[in-house]
Amino acid sequence: MGEKKTNQLKDSGAAMPRRRFLQAGLAGSALAATGALGGAKSAAAAGLDIPDWSRQLGASVDDAPYGKPSHHESSVIRRSVEWLTATRESSVNFTPLYALEGFVTPNGICFERHHGGAADVDPVEHRLMIHGMVDRPLLFTMEDLLRLPRVSRFFFLECAANGGMEWRNAQLNGVQFTHGMIHCVQYTGVSLKLLLEEAGVSTKAKWLMVEGGDSAGMNRSVPIDKALDDCMVAFAMNGEKLRAEQGYPLRLVVPGFEGNMWVKWLRRIEVGDESWQAREETSKYTDLMPDGRARRFTWEMDCKSVITSPCPENPLTHKGPNVISGLAWSGRGNVKRVDVSLDGGKNWVEARIEGPVMPKCLTRFYLDGWEWDGSEVYMQSRAIDDTGYVQPQMTALQKVRGINSIYHNNAIQTWFVNKTGEVENVRLA
Repeated sequence: MGEKKTNQLKDSGAAMPRRRFLQAGLAGSALAATGALGGAKSAAAAGLDIPDWSRQLGASVDDAPYGKPSHHESSVIRRSVEWLTATRESSVNFTPLYALEGFVTPNGICFERHHGGAADVDPVEHRLMIHGMVDRPLLFTMEDLLRLPRVSRFFFLECAANGGMEWRNAQLNGVQFTHGMIHCVQYTGVSLKLLLEEAGVSTKAKWLMVEGGDSAGMNRSVPIDKALDDCMVAFAMNGEKLRAEQGYPLRLVVPGFEGNMWVKWLRRIEVGDESWQAREETSKYTDLMPDGRARRFTWEMDCKSVITSPCPENPLTHKGPNVISGLAWSGRGNVKRVDVSLDGGKNWVEARIEGPVMPKCLTRFYLDGWEWDGSEVYMQSRAIDDTGYVQPQMTALQKVRGINSIYHNNAIQTWFVNKTGEVENVRLA
C-alpha cells in the first residue's frame, strides 16, 4: 500500500470559507434543494415529516435517577481484547476514542487497567497512612481528607503500554485499540505536597512507595521531587466521586507520568531515601533496547497524537467537504501545534486547535474543509509540544529503540483510506 498515490489538500490546505463549505456540504440534500440557505421554505416543501416520537409523551424525570446516554449510543462502550491477558481480573479495556468529542472523557468509558480486579472499598473504613522518613506518621480517614483544601485539575492518564502491540507492525484495526488506553478528566482532591508537609518529610527523603488496597497490593515508587510538584490524592473525577474501577474512594494522580504510577484504592505512602533506587529499578515497566539493555526512569509520557475521525471505526461516507479530527497530548507540558498529512508524511498542514490548551491534558484538533475526491489517502497527525519535542515516525523510533519494546510507543499513526472510504491501520516503510 505504501506505493499507492494519495490526494492532496485543496486550496493549499486552508479551510474553505464557511458559507462555501456549508453550501458544498449540503449540496444534493432535500433542504438545500429547496433553497433553504437563501430563504426558509415550509416543512412540507422540504419533505420534513412529523415523526412518531413527537406525537407522544416521553420519559418522566423519575425514570432514570442517574442518567445514561441515549440507547441510540449503546455501542459507545469500553472494549477489551480477550487474548491479550491470561485473566480478566488482571487485564485492560479501552476508551472508545472514535466516538468522543472535545477533550474530556466521560466517567463511564474511561479505560480500566487492573492487576487483581477492581476493589470494592467501603469509604467509611478506608484509611490512608503516611509513614517512613517523616516527623509525624499520619493516618487519614476520608472525612479527614474532605476537610482539607481542595485542588481541581484536568489531566490525561495514559498507560505506558498504550500502542504497545503496534511496535513491530500494524496489529489492531481500530483507534479504540491502538490508542484507547488513555482518558482525560478533571480530578479533584488534595495536593500530595500538602499531606507530605503535614507529616514532616525528612530532607533526606528521595522516594515514595505508594500502595493500593486491591488484592494485588499494587505498589509503585514515585520520586520525591515529583510528589512535591503537582501530584494529587484524588477522590473525585468530572465532578463526582471516583468510579470503583478508577480507584474509589482514593487514588494517586501523577500528571504526565505513566499510568502504572497512578495507584488506585490508595491506602499507604511510605517515605524512603536513595537506598530505594534498587527497588525503583525493578518496580517499573522498562523499555528494552536493541542491545539487550533497558531504559530506566522513563516516567514521562512523550508527545503524541492520533486522528480519531476518520479512523477504522469512522469511515468516510461522503465525497466533498469533510472534517478531520483528533487528539494530541504531552506529558511534558502543553501541545503547541498539530500538523496533518494526507500523503504519508511527505507534506504537512497545520491543524486548528480547539478548546483550552492545558499542561498534561488532551487537546482537540481539527482540519476543516478537507475535500475528499474518492482517492486513496495515507492520513497522519504529528504533535509538537512547548518543549520543542516533535512526535516521531515509527521508523525513526525503531532506529533508536528497536522492535522489542512494549512501552512508550508515541510514534505517528497511519490510517489508509481506500476509494470506498474504509479506513485501515497500516505501517509505511
